[in-house]
Amino acid sequence: MEVIYDRTEGIALGGSVVTIGAYDGIHLGHRAIMENLKNLAKTHSVPSVVVTFDRHPATVVRPTSAPKLITDLESRLELLEGLGIDYVYLIEFDAVRATESAGDFVDQVLVAALGAKAVLVGSDFHFGHNREGTVEFLTERGSERGFVVHGIELVKVGSVNSITPALSGVPISSTLIRSLIAEGDVHQASVLLGRDHCIRGMVTFGDRRGGGSLGFPTANVEPPGQMAIPADGIYAGHLRILPHRESVKAAISVGTRPTFYPTGGPRLIESYLLDFSGDLYSQAVEVTFKSFIRPQATFSDSQALTAQIELDVLAIREALS
Repeated sequence: MEVIYDRTEGIALGGSVVTIGAYDGIHLGHRAIMENLKNLAKTHSVPSVVVTFDRHPATVVRPTSAPKLITDLESRLELLEGLGIDYVYLIEFDAVRATESAGDFVDQVLVAALGAKAVLVGSDFHFGHNREGTVEFLTERGSERGFVVHGIELVKVGSVNSITPALSGVPISSTLIRSLIAEGDVHQASVLLGRDHCIRGMVTFGDRRGGGSLGFPTANVEPPGQMAIPADGIYAGHLRILPHRESVKAAISVGTRPTFYPTGGPRLIESYLLDFSGDLYSQAVEVTFKSFIRPQATFSDSQALTAQIELDVLAIREALS
């Protein structure tokens, strides 16, 4: 897969089938669009192109209420490559782009740069300044500029197994998945993603208490501020040492360590690796959340906490078996 940066001069593919969106998470609904995109590209004998953004547009348009990200840019590009997309046209979304009209976007990106033959978007798609671009607008402009538009109905939760009946019939969306993650329901979030939710970061020095008084050394990652972090609690999951090392089973704690910081400490993701020994400080890692085990709790002393950790490890080994 090749990444094309939109500020690069002289871009002219001469023909493509395109989809446009933030595509945060690359969830099952997104994957359905990607499959349609690839099939249509084969029909037209042109490459498939995903037009997306280097940051979520809301961080520029409404920064105080911008959503947390399910995937960082690096992970998003890796997932798209894994789905067999030919090109990603990556837009640097800034204040200038935020004021660009829908018509200018169509002419400059879809027509001039990509030579779009067809454009696939979700049925609720909006783009351009003040979200003036709709599927209807795109269809009308496409008839003038020589491309056809396909509005794709959103995939519904009811078509996915292992999901609570309360969500049946609800469209799969990044917003829904973010809410599940925030509630700690990483299992249902992972089902809708088609993979386990994960967070990347660098292993940092903590209090060095885990490998000392507690006997459970942990790899500590400070949660990136823009990412969707699960609710405080204990999780079963894995830790992968990047870029290519094998995943290791892990007991994962998300929270502020209230036993030692009763008035609130820094929020950390701590991973005790079940079958691993070695120094991971300053290593880039990916923490993957498989299932929720229990909420964060405060214990009377370190001995009580150690006893609970031993029980947690047993439960996590069973959950991951």
